[in-house]
Amino acid sequence: MLIDGIDITIKNVPDISEEEILRYIKFLRKRLTEPLRSLTISMTEDGRIALDYTTQGQKFERIRRITGYLVGTIDRWNNAKRAEESERVKHE
Repeated sequence: MLIDGIDITIKNVPDISEEEILRYIKFLRKRLTEPLRSLTISMTEDGRIALDYTTQGQKFERIRRITGYLVGTIDRWNNAKRAEESERVKHE
């Protein structure tokens, strides 16, 4: 099922309400830095609730370090810095 944009799977939990599921989502969102992708709610042998989840990775921009400058793009560099970047040894 899909609740609040998150793929929810329920295993061995009888009579769980949507309100309770939303509380689990809120609980996890307070503790995570990345958005939730999916959540599995299951009951353990001792009667506790287990929350297994996956998150969506955050997009990032490539960062280059050239002689002390930490940047994402080189469009504002002068010719000397551009030459330095193009002459670098590139490792794979």
